[in-house]
Amino acid sequence: MKRIVIFASGSGSNAENIINYFKNSNDISVTHVLSNNKNAKVFDRCERLNIEASLFDKESFTKEETVLNFLLVEADFIILAGFLWRIPAAIVDAFPNKIINIHPALLPKYGGKGMYGMNVHKAVKENNEKETGITIHYVNENYDEGAIIFQAKTEITPEDTPESIASKVHTLEYEHFPKVIENVILNNE
Repeated sequence: MKRIVIFASGSGSNAENIINYFKNSNDISVTHVLSNNKNAKVFDRCERLNIEASLFDKESFTKEETVLNFLLVEADFIILAGFLWRIPAAIVDAFPNKIINIHPALLPKYGGKGMYGMNVHKAVKENNEKETGITIHYVNENYDEGAIIFQAKTEITPEDTPESIASKVHTLEYEHFPKVIENVILNNE
């Protein structure tokens, strides 16, 4: 059984989708959710879904080895589902090609520090893009620069707003993210 630990900073809708996808799997299980935001709605979701969730701070993540040591015991793969901090090199080195992120745009466009959530969708709209989508990629020490695993696209019409673009992108996230995670894990034997 391969164990997933999910990192989330916000509402946790992708985390919930992943947890539900794997809840009856014989091969993969979500064992824990970690968050850097004490007000994150993901904690409410985890309580309802009966999944362990823990809060951590910047110090235990970047300077001490508290989070790394936890992961070395509890995780085979790490999934970033709306997690906003850069992953420290020590964690990246300990989990080569075993940390997967989803980004709400077609990288390399609209990636990097500060490009998350509605910031991305507003930029896509302001630049009159004809399409956007999701990128699922491995994580390295830099924001949104790891090797791309999968992309899915959606059309943008002139009538679309940043909110409607966000909705289209969420649909792609929910449809593809758990399946791609499963594929990567099962083909990583």
